[in-house]
Amino acid sequence: MTAAAALLLAIVLHVTWNLLARHVPARQEFIWWALAGHLLLIGPWSVWALAAEAHWDATLAACIALSGAALAVYFLSLRAAYRHAPVALAYPIARSAPLFIALAGVLLFGERFDGLGLAGIAVSSLALVLLGASAWRAESGRAIVPALIAALGTTAYSLSDKVAVGHLPGFASRLGYISLGYLIAWLVLTLALRRESGHWRPRLRPPARLLAAGALAIGTAYALVVHAMATLPAAYAVALSNGGIVIAALLSVFWFGEHQHRRARLFWATVLAAGLALIAASGIRSV
Repeated sequence: MTAAAALLLAIVLHVTWNLLARHVPARQEFIWWALAGHLLLIGPWSVWALAAEAHWDATLAACIALSGAALAVYFLSLRAAYRHAPVALAYPIARSAPLFIALAGVLLFGERFDGLGLAGIAVSSLALVLLGASAWRAESGRAIVPALIAALGTTAYSLSDKVAVGHLPGFASRLGYISLGYLIAWLVLTLALRRESGHWRPRLRPPARLLAAGALAIGTAYALVVHAMATLPAAYAVALSNGGIVIAALLSVFWFGEHQHRRARLFWATVLAAGLALIAASGIRSV
């Protein structure tokens, strides 16, 4: 599967599970159930593929541990943000990390970006922040801090995944790598749930069809982004996967009727799309 095809499918799956996470009642703990469903449905065979196919060493083991810890921070923070704001406000800020990922890629991996790619990363990162900025003066402004923490988690696990992908020869092993990271994150979410409610699992469960969709989408989406990192800089892969935010912004206004700061959100979604187009053009030219 090419990087372009992987990212297009990842965008669809990212939009799917994030919209479900926002529009399922918070007390149903959608993210907890979706991670559990992924681990049950996809985890066993994908981890088997990881064990059999990966080039194991201390670096890969460290990447799994670091990615799992960063994913736990990401999901805990995203869970908190979605309790206060719609996905079109909270998720863009949580995904505003590509500029930091690009800087780290230059310093740590010797990656190089042309002017077109750098412009696209800068424009899309600015658009992401300002797309969510309409929440700052509203009640949903309480989502800003957890969303920013989620962005730090995104930066950490993306850099770890870029290192790990060289040890993972195919998509099955890459999906298994994601499954192990998700297992760590799910265990941390379970401990947080126990501390908050006194129960080891949520008292309520999302409808079966929504849960199944989330379980199939939540891990596969990011495994596809990691798959794209095999041939693209991590900053490009993560930034382009944010194309789902453009779709989510449009759906939130025109489908779900979330009209708060509608004009500003549509404007910055358009700017984000333009920035992503610049990154796509740079990526196509460089491969």
